[in-house]
Amino acid sequence: MLSFVFRHLPNRLLDRPFSFEVNGQRLSHIAIGEVGEKIAVAQLRRMGKKIIYRNYRGPKGGELDIVARDRKYLCFIEVKTRRRRFGSRPLDAVTLEKQDLIERGARSWLALLPHNDFQWRFDVVEVILEEGELPEVCLVEAAF
Repeated sequence: MLSFVFRHLPNRLLDRPFSFEVNGQRLSHIAIGEVGEKIAVAQLRRMGKKIIYRNYRGPKGGELDIVARDRKYLCFIEVKTRRRRFGSRPLDAVTLEKQDLIERGARSWLALLPHNDFQWRFDVVEVILEEGELPEVCLVEAAF
């Protein structure tokens, strides 16, 4: 399992201190998750990965936050966003039950392809947001 941590990234989502308020309104946990996914996509693109699809929902309940191409790999990527660095890592929230849901989504996605004679893996992007701080992004390749 490889893990990469990035800070101070030159991108409009990544190079400004984060605020949990927009136009005087506090962001909901759903909105924070959406911002985390946008930050993850921005970082993945910056790393040279090609984003193929976002928020795929399989017909039998599987789900994928991001499908991306990384050289020879097709990557099924889960994004976990947390508000602060205290406690457990966001990666710890990818339980066996969540992994099963992601794997079902991946099988569904692969079934859509005319051939799948390529390598694929499951990655996790951790996004940590703190008020007034730059977002912290950590890519964990082959997380499970």
